[in-house]
Amino acid sequence: MTNALVLQSDFGVSDGAVNAMKGVAYSVENTISIFDLTHDIPVFNVWEASYRLIQTVNYWPKETVFVSVVDPGVGTDRESVVVKTLSDQYIVTPNNGTLTHIAKEIGIKEIREIDEEVNRLPHSGASHTFHGRDIYAYTGARLVAGVIEFKQVGPNLPISSIKMLPIIQAGVQDDTLIGMVDILDIRFGNLWTNLSRKDLEGMDIRYGDMLSIVIKRENKVVYEGTMLYGRSFADSNVGHPLVYVNSLDNLGVALNQESFANKYRIESGVDWKIIIKKVNTNMK
Repeated sequence: MTNALVLQSDFGVSDGAVNAMKGVAYSVENTISIFDLTHDIPVFNVWEASYRLIQTVNYWPKETVFVSVVDPGVGTDRESVVVKTLSDQYIVTPNNGTLTHIAKEIGIKEIREIDEEVNRLPHSGASHTFHGRDIYAYTGARLVAGVIEFKQVGPNLPISSIKMLPIIQAGVQDDTLIGMVDILDIRFGNLWTNLSRKDLEGMDIRYGDMLSIVIKRENKVVYEGTMLYGRSFADSNVGHPLVYVNSLDNLGVALNQESFANKYRIESGVDWKIIIKKVNTNMK
């Protein structure tokens, strides 16, 4: 039995692009097990592609091969690479920032540039706009099926060559936690931050405490309010805000059964800062 091939892109599923990638993979080996991470990454949003990988990769077995194609620089001289993570999975992707969260949170053992003379779909040489099909799905499938070993992907590159997107490092200043809105829990409109549960515990913040929350876009305050730190959404009334611990053990901000992001027009990324402080309810 072969290992799994997991696909991610910003292609959507309204046309045949994803299906073509799967067809290429099956043409390499028709017993490959193919799974979709998501194909609903907002177009050209490399940041979100990076985050969705870190949200998922740790829950797959060793030797799983991920193909991530969010590639606004397709056809340019940006590198096409395969990395091996410290947890022994492989990621096939353009070297354009997609590996930021993986490099930071898991770590990368080795990176190789794809040799397109060898690892490219036969008879596709005249096409320079669909590397997801012609290079990434093809190379990923060849790795999964054992047609090539990792060393046959292409030449080694230094780990330092991995392109990294800017990140606001979560931290503590005096009695204040400062981080960023990493991503949106899109369907429900919750904000997922890069502040961890342990960050709150280090500030002696416990479930049931009230927290002051400020969210800024660059230097402009977009939201300011006080809310409960709860175990689950049921700890607040419908329509009321709360801070909670999400499935990655980081802090989320939500409105119970409403979209916090939509109501306050909040997005994600390095421009979006969150500031959290414990409210002293004993003050008179």
